[in-house]
Amino acid sequence: MLNKKYRFHSRGGVKYTYKNGKTVRTPKLALVFNDNPRGFTRFAVVVSKKVNKSAVGRNRIRRRVYEAIRLNFETIPKNRDYIFIVYDASLKNLPFLELSKLICSLVKESMIE
Repeated sequence: MLNKKYRFHSRGGVKYTYKNGKTVRTPKLALVFNDNPRGFTRFAVVVSKKVNKSAVGRNRIRRRVYEAIRLNFETIPKNRDYIFIVYDASLKNLPFLELSKLICSLVKESMIE
């Protein structure tokens, strides 16, 4: 799991990022990102009940995304806030390498914008 320091701790930061951030989308996943003056990067993963009714399923998706972020942490640009929004329940059973590539491609797109 990703270190607690690198996760959002309140809804205020999430709301600010939603309001002022830019978005990169794919059919399964979206990334909202914004610059962060705090000196470190923060992440959040949002999985709606519309994606999966079961809390167990939503938490599994969330844990898999956080693990992919943790393993690719060194390649992710610093001093930014990232919110990953899940749109598809298939991420629960997607092979981990594909999930990791999907997340990396979203982050690379965010560096361009």
